[in-house]
Amino acid sequence: MSESSDRPKSAMTNGTNPFRRVCVFCGSRPGGDPRFRAAAVETGREMVRRGQSLVYGGGSVGLMGVIADAVLEASGEVIGVIPHALATTELLHPRVADMRLVVDMHARKALMAQLSDAFIAMPGGYGTFEELFEIITWRQLGLHAKPIGLLNVAGFFDPLVSLVDHAIESGFIRGGHRELIVVETTPPALLDRLQGCAMG
Repeated sequence: MSESSDRPKSAMTNGTNPFRRVCVFCGSRPGGDPRFRAAAVETGREMVRRGQSLVYGGGSVGLMGVIADAVLEASGEVIGVIPHALATTELLHPRVADMRLVVDMHARKALMAQLSDAFIAMPGGYGTFEELFEIITWRQLGLHAKPIGLLNVAGFFDPLVSLVDHAIESGFIRGGHRELIVVETTPPALLDRLQGCAMG
């Protein structure tokens, strides 16, 4: 485990890939639909197939643990970022060798953003929503230009997308900023579109 914020060398060697590391925000619970777990496994395997590494919240539970396990079992690279307060034996993933310990949740999000070249939100709760909207806001403000996607498994994000559209119609979000969020229902389609955004 490390407390360094330096970006390490990536195991990704395919120079044609526009991003090497994908940050995945997802639930610390598995959810009630088995399709959520299946999508996490598929996402992890697809990332490894493309030579991409996983950056995530460092946990061993819920969808976080599922996607980390999938990447590790496919011999991919995983970087976990977790605050000291959450780094208990129950939560911290014991098989993630590159585990970054940080002081608090704010530092966690900042380091995850720094380490990553693209972002995906999967089904989750308040924490997932908060991470997603902060990274969208940073993009809106021009603090980064990295692609952001929603993996809309089983229509999970339909209400959220409708809320964003409603905010646009109500004049609170610029219409052009709807394009800051890429929405797809399968991991290959979402990663393809994020790659297209990264290539610009």
